Amino acid sequence: MSSSATQSRVFTPGRLGALEVRNRVIKAATYEGMCPGGLPSDALVRHHRDLAAGGVGMTTVAYCAVSPNGRTFEEQMVMRAAVVPRLKVLTDAVHAEGAAVSLQLGHCGYFSKNTELPGHRSLGPSFRVNEYGLMSGIPFARRMTEDDLATVIEEFGAAAAGAVSAGFDAVELHLGHGYLLSQFISPATNRRSDRWGGCLDNRMRLPLAVVERVRAVVPSGFPGGLEVAESIGVAQRLEVAGVTALVLSGGFTSKTPFYLFRGPRPLKEMIEVEKSWPQKLALRLFGSYVIKAYPFTEMFFLEDARHIRQAVRMPLVLLGGILSLDNLEVAMHEGFDFVAMGRALIADPDLVHRMQRGEATRSRCNSCNKCVAEMDRHGVRCVLDD
Repeated sequence: MSSSATQSRVFTPGRLGALEVRNRVIKAATYEGMCPGGLPSDALVRHHRDLAAGGVGMTTVAYCAVSPNGRTFEEQMVMRAAVVPRLKVLTDAVHAEGAAVSLQLGHCGYFSKNTELPGHRSLGPSFRVNEYGLMSGIPFARRMTEDDLATVIEEFGAAAAGAVSAGFDAVELHLGHGYLLSQFISPATNRRSDRWGGCLDNRMRLPLAVVERVRAVVPSGFPGGLEVAESIGVAQRLEVAGVTALVLSGGFTSKTPFYLFRGPRPLKEMIEVEKSWPQKLALRLFGSYVIKAYPFTEMFFLEDARHIRQAVRMPLVLLGGILSLDNLEVAMHEGFDFVAMGRALIADPDLVHRMQRGEATRSRCNSCNKCVAEMDRHGVRCVLDD
């Protein structure tokens, strides 16, 4: 790609439904670890304000559970009346810098080590062992009932309404990485034989019901983005359901935790920040065997994402190993409408502005993944600043 930075399509406005975003770069939803007690902190506000001031078109706040039972662990934010004023401070700060802001809404399903769960049991499509929660005394997930499913659909709707009240421009529904909605999509975790399991249409029933409920409570034209596995059938069904855009991601956190974080495993740092001694011991003894390493290559999801691009006409957001202006240009040339960046923007919050001014062509991020451990220390940050 040979166009200059100022002429690049990357820096032209793009549309997500009725929302116009000032450029094609989105800060990906990466858990910040900045909600002590489940409440948005001043650090969370500063983090997203700095990203907006640094030039992104839209930043994404992650991860907001739709209910207390939807938390992976206790410190995660839950959408409720008490958090709306703090989130409004955040959205106002981002808007003052000229960027849009999205809120990622999710439910962890069985993938939980939240010791505050009723009966110390998580919820999932089917009864199963909860490997992630074994050391926290949450060894099993129970099969969700019809009442459970009706409740979680309403919880997504109520959380989306809360996002509107807090001033968010978009919501991103978490359909990826082995959380509840993708647990229903996957035949590996959904073993049901009723109307919620079996064929793909049945396994898509809950995600599509959530999309429909969210659409019913947010204003007309309010965008909703979704992270999905690389499934053409899933993408096509979501397009028919009226989803505004898809953020294309991959990996199943409970099985392949570093599939999304290509590069070294920061096991030493993960052990240091782990608060539970049984979890710390398990990481020390078995971490190198259980947590598989995946080599880093730039634009590592591009090949799979091309199949989705060929199958649907809706806007698509490409992520995964995007570090440079050349990467951004390739994404535009390949027909993707937006690009999401995670670690690169953690390392360089002002990267977009510096690229646009011709002062930088790539992030300093070396994909060391130590920022993953920092989320559980004092909040996400780049260790290259040390």
